[in-house]
Amino acid sequence: MPPFLESALEVLIGIGLLFLGGDLFVQGSVALALILGIPQLVIGLTVVSLGTSAPELFVGVSSIISGSDTLAVSNVVGSNIFNVMVVLGCSALVLPLKVESRLVRRDVPLLLAVSAAVWGMASAGRVTWQSGLALWIALLINSMWEIRTAREEPEGMEDAEPEINSQAANGGWIRAILRLAAGIVLLGLGSNLLVKGATSAAVLLGVSQVVIGLTIVSAGTSMPELITSLVAAIRGRTDLAIGNVVGSSLLNQLLVLGSCAVFSGGTGLQVDNVLIARDMPVMVLTTLACVPIFWTKGRISRLEGGILLGLYVFYVIDQVLPHTLPNWQDEFRLFMLCLVLPAVMVTFAIQSARYWRHLRRKKLEQQS
Repeated sequence: MPPFLESALEVLIGIGLLFLGGDLFVQGSVALALILGIPQLVIGLTVVSLGTSAPELFVGVSSIISGSDTLAVSNVVGSNIFNVMVVLGCSALVLPLKVESRLVRRDVPLLLAVSAAVWGMASAGRVTWQSGLALWIALLINSMWEIRTAREEPEGMEDAEPEINSQAANGGWIRAILRLAAGIVLLGLGSNLLVKGATSAAVLLGVSQVVIGLTIVSAGTSMPELITSLVAAIRGRTDLAIGNVVGSSLLNQLLVLGSCAVFSGGTGLQVDNVLIARDMPVMVLTTLACVPIFWTKGRISRLEGGILLGLYVFYVIDQVLPHTLPNWQDEFRLFMLCLVLPAVMVTFAIQSARYWRHLRRKKLEQQS
């Protein structure tokens, strides 16, 4: 079998095993939590969210073990960019996403702050184990805050959190543990195959691990988020579609990146200069773009979803172009800088202005 075809098969099989493993991991964890009497609200905020981020976690740890720090970091950064641009974009194209819960409105600024903090931590060229520990502590504080807020505002949480099947625990302890164990095994096998295949493909294609991690690996590990949000949008549960993206993006940085930094030991998690200068700023900017989108009429329209999806296509082209048509790289970036980005900013500004004018008119009508 040709080496490239072998690498491609390893990547595809790895993604498939990660998807199956993540699903079994969630089923087993939910069943075990129900048997132990843990409230469904807590399960939805912790176990289910962890399940969708399990592929990124296992791929990150496998990358650290194999010495591929760049792949671990680029996977986290690429997954967050994919979540906002592709998962939200595709979900909004299916059905305009209404942003109603206070939970989502609060978590978006939090995600922006965490993304900026991670960029700052990595700016020195590495994320130390102390920084990873700080991300773990932030995750613990945020989880406690989420649960407390959810208990105080149950109506908002009913729409924002996934339903937990109360019949999941019917199989008993043994079935729950077997599912959990099988999920962990499949996640481990899938992550090892994906890391191995992606590393080999990068060498054979002559591209860096940064590009592979930002595109193929991140898209593969983000499939659970994409499918979950699409199903939620089709069923009309738009808050779940948005909450899944925001929660997963937070976990990618607080849990996955934090774990990779801690497990990297005293040397710290090495961060490629390209990621610091180009892709981490893109991650922060895509999160920043969510603020006016989420607050514009309290929804993400199909137009905004299409814009997000189109921007991701341009982002992938910018990643691949230097390795395919290097002579066109400068012209493409000039096109993006002079035409695409200004058009996007003007579109968002107009929609935001219309929204605030609508609020002002509504307030004047109420006063009169």
